[in-house]
Order: sequence, then structure tokens, then C-alpha cells
Amino acid sequence: MISEKLRENGIELKTTTPGNYKTYCPNCRHTRKSRNKLDKPLSVTVDNDGGAVWLCHNCEHAGNISSSQRTQEIKLTYKKPRVPDALKVTSQTDSFFADRKISKDTTEAFRIFTAMKNFGDGPEEAVSFPYHLDGEVVNVKYRSHSKQFQQEASAQRTLFNIDAVEGDSIVFVEGEMDVLACWEAGIKNAVSLPDGAPKEAKYREDDKRFAALAECDKLEKMRSVYIAVDMDEAGQALAAELAHRFGKDKCLKVQWPSLNDVQCKDANECLINHGAVVLKECIQYATHYPIDGVYGANDYLTDVWDLYAGKQVKPFSTGFEQLDTIYRLLPATFHVVTGIPNHGKSNFIDQLLINTAKLHNWKFALFSPEHSSTYHIRRLAEIYTEKPFDMGPSERMTPEDLQGAVSFIDEHFKFIESKDRVPTIDWLLEKARAACIRHGINGVVIDPYNEISANRSAGKREDEHIRDLISACKAFCRNQGIIMWVVAHPSKMMRKDDGSYPVPGMYDISGAAHWNNMADVGLVVHRLFDEGKTVVCTKKVREQGYYGNLGEAVFEYDINRKCYREYSPAVPRTPMPYSD
Repeated sequence: MISEKLRENGIELKTTTPGNYKTYCPNCRHTRKSRNKLDKPLSVTVDNDGGAVWLCHNCEHAGNISSSQRTQEIKLTYKKPRVPDALKVTSQTDSFFADRKISKDTTEAFRIFTAMKNFGDGPEEAVSFPYHLDGEVVNVKYRSHSKQFQQEASAQRTLFNIDAVEGDSIVFVEGEMDVLACWEAGIKNAVSLPDGAPKEAKYREDDKRFAALAECDKLEKMRSVYIAVDMDEAGQALAAELAHRFGKDKCLKVQWPSLNDVQCKDANECLINHGAVVLKECIQYATHYPIDGVYGANDYLTDVWDLYAGKQVKPFSTGFEQLDTIYRLLPATFHVVTGIPNHGKSNFIDQLLINTAKLHNWKFALFSPEHSSTYHIRRLAEIYTEKPFDMGPSERMTPEDLQGAVSFIDEHFKFIESKDRVPTIDWLLEKARAACIRHGINGVVIDPYNEISANRSAGKREDEHIRDLISACKAFCRNQGIIMWVVAHPSKMMRKDDGSYPVPGMYDISGAAHWNNMADVGLVVHRLFDEGKTVVCTKKVREQGYYGNLGEAVFEYDINRKCYREYSPAVPRTPMPYSD
């Protein structure tokens, strides 16, 4: 595969075994004088992991192909904690658990012990909770009797009790004591994050509280996720974060009972005040998030009060002032983008994503099989740096510019690839869901729709297949709280008398009227070649006035800076005639 990737970059080598090579430079060979054409100024190094780097000593053309082993990730070094062979448990620790209705059998099952730790005022006794991953202790969390916490320095983050989880369901609680309380009630698949709950839900991939999720491969197989966290504000923020990562369609909410009109805060309080049977019943009778089926108004009461208090999700800026007047980005919505081929749909979406990543720190998963990921990264780098990748009349990006762009892209973009088959929509959504769990993505791009498998069950018409595909995508957007953009090409269009194509509308998209009828947003991207402008038109906005309106925004493409600029004419232009 390395030879194919090198050829995609215009580099030919006789062999691709690891080593150093000299060859012709694809960037400057055609410009060199005839007597120098036999010179081979391009140095290429092929590494042992299937990657390569190159540099031209004539024109400084440089590039690389990532290793086949997980795109050159930084290898983290974790420090393994030392756990004594003979686990000491003091009487004070025994009393601590007895007061909380946790039995000796449970503490021994978790190999809990007592240690002396310094929390700032000298050594004091602490309850020690070992964190196991694949049978090894990778972290220990310490809790003083005055409720101060400490963890091992440089330890690997994982979920408390993840090794005991089997099957396809899991219970998330908020602390080690709640995991132990669930164990007392016979619930062996309860886990907790090592760093507690956030003050508010921010859905950030780089939030270190959720780093443990990326270390647990079991999570991607879960079909039922019980969210049994604390009932306070921080606990509900944690619930929102978990529902975002796993998808509301998989999640169930656990409601803790009250005692004498006093709400139980968590699983351990439920065990103390009501016993193991009630705790187990609270989880057993957890309720699904209101996604499918029939529900009463009280099922939406929290959302209604949030709406009344002005806490509803606000639409986000696109980074373009004029475009914001007709189109803004609202999570949990499904957007269809159409336009004649080679009119800039993909390039404009990339510009939109880079803007949003810079402004709002959003993360995206991209399925774009018409472009190799290497060239896609090149295009994103140009938009990010506002400099061309290659030599030319304009100043090209420096190696430092490129490295900064690649680092930014690596942080904000994940690329979904299906190298050996045409993927189904179910396969794509499964990969996107995994990206939500591991990376906290905010948006998914499918560019274009016709690269998804068109196979359908016997007797199903094409329009029914498209309807069901859109329904699956919309449900995914709602459940994950993300935006999805799907690029769908129009049917073949007849040229006008002057040789130009008419501007397509949403009903011109190949396959079905469902693209217009079911979309939350419908965008048309059309290039006016004679004028050197690109028009972006909103042909469908489901909630007009909330996150957009019908209208047009005009852009100029700056060929020197490789990015779009809003066009501000002195005289307003006449809107284009659309076919629908």
C-alpha cells in the first residue's frame, strides 16, 4: 500500500522496502533544465511501519505518509502504582464502610486497603480504591476520612470496575462508593469515572475527565447504558455528557427515590436509606430517554423548563457574518448540500468546518471517499493556514505552518475509511458513534451520498431506501446531539441555450423528494464562473428565524489564500432563479 500512496503523490520508487532513496521530484522536475533532468533531488525515507517522508533539495517540496500503525500517535507512558501484597485494612476503614452499608465481602472483592497519604497537612489515613484494567492495577484513588481525594501520579485512566463488566449493558454511577453500593445489590456491571462529574456539560473531546472512556474497548459494544449518577447539578451535567457520547437511543435514566420528601442523591444514599432491593429496582425500572414511542408531557418536563429559562441549545456562528443571517449551526439537525459537480460543495463544507473548529473547538468525523485522506488533509491545511500547499506565485506554507495545521487537523478531525468495500449506512453510523464515544465529535460529513451502498431489501423502491436512510441519519443526529452534512448530487441537468447549467434545487437531487422534505436544512452551492463568485443558498430551513432563513450569501474564492471570503457588492445582486 505504501507504493500506491507514494504514486498518489507523484513519487515513483523501484522498491518500497524500508530505507533511504533518491528520485525525481514531482513538483519541480518539469521546470528544470534538460541537462539536470537526470538529477534526483528528492530524498525519500520509507520507515519500518509503512510510512514515508520526503524532501526535495531543489524546490523544498516536502510531505509525508502516516505510518499504518495508528497515524503516528504519541505513545503515552503510564506509571504503574505499587500495591502491597498484604492489604492492610484498619478498623477506621472498616467502620467507614459499615456506616455506608458496604460489607466486608464487597471491600475484599475490590481489594480495597488502607494507606497513609499526604493531602496537604501531613500523612493521614486514606481508603484506597485500586483501578484494574485487563487484570492489572493501573491506578489507585485515595479518599481521606475528611473526603479529600488523590490519585497516583501519571497513572493510566480507566473506569473503576470495568474488568467486571460483561455482556452489552453497563451502569454509570458517579463514584467508587456508588459502584460498591451497586455490587451490594447484585449489580456487577456498575462503573465510575476516576475524576468525578463536571460542573457543566461542554462536550469537549479533550476533557480529561472522559479520557478513561478511550481506554475501554468494551464500551463500543454496549447496547444499554444506564445513567445512574447523582441528582445534583454536576451529576446531571455528567448525565448529559454520557448521553452525548453513547447516544440517547442507548441510554436509560435512573431516578433515585426520596425519603420523607428528601431526595436521595446517589446509589449509596439509596442503599443506606432504602436497602439493596430498592436500589436494584431503581436501575431495573430506569426509563429510556424520550426518543421513540409515545410519551407524556412530564417526560419532557426538564427540557420544557430549560426552554422557559432560556437554557435551550443556541445555534452557533458559521464564522461568516452575512451567512449567519440565513444559516447557523444547530446541534441535532440534518443538513443536505447539493450543487452541480465541481461547483465547490466539498471545498465550502471544509471551509465551514475549519471556521467552526477555530471558533467553537468543534470536532468532526469525515467520510469522503472521493478524496484520499492525504489530499483531504492537504486541502484542510490550506484553508487553515490560508496559504497554498505547493510552490507557485503566492507564498506557500512553511514546514512550521504545515506542522501546526496537521496538529490542528489531528485534534479536530477524524477520517472514516472503508477500504475494502462500499459501506452501508449502518456501518458508517456505527463508526461515527464510536467517534462520538472516544472523541466527543460535534459533526459528521458524508460526502457524497452515492458512495454509500445502494443495496436494499427485495421489493423496496429507491425512494423508500432513501427515506429510511435519511430517517436513520436524523435519529443519529438527535440521539448524539450532532450535526450531519450529507452531500447529494442532482440528477443530470440539461444545459441552457447559452451553454450554462441551470441552478439546481433540492427537488433536483437524484433519487427522491425526501431529500428536501426530510432535511432540517437544504443548502445549494453554485459557482458563477463568469463572475468569479460562489453563491450559497438556503432552500430549506425547518425552524426559520431560529437557526436560519431562506436566502443567499455570496462568496469570492481567494485563489492565493485558498479560502472563501464574503462578497460585499455596492449594489445588491438579483437572486438566482432556482429550478424549485
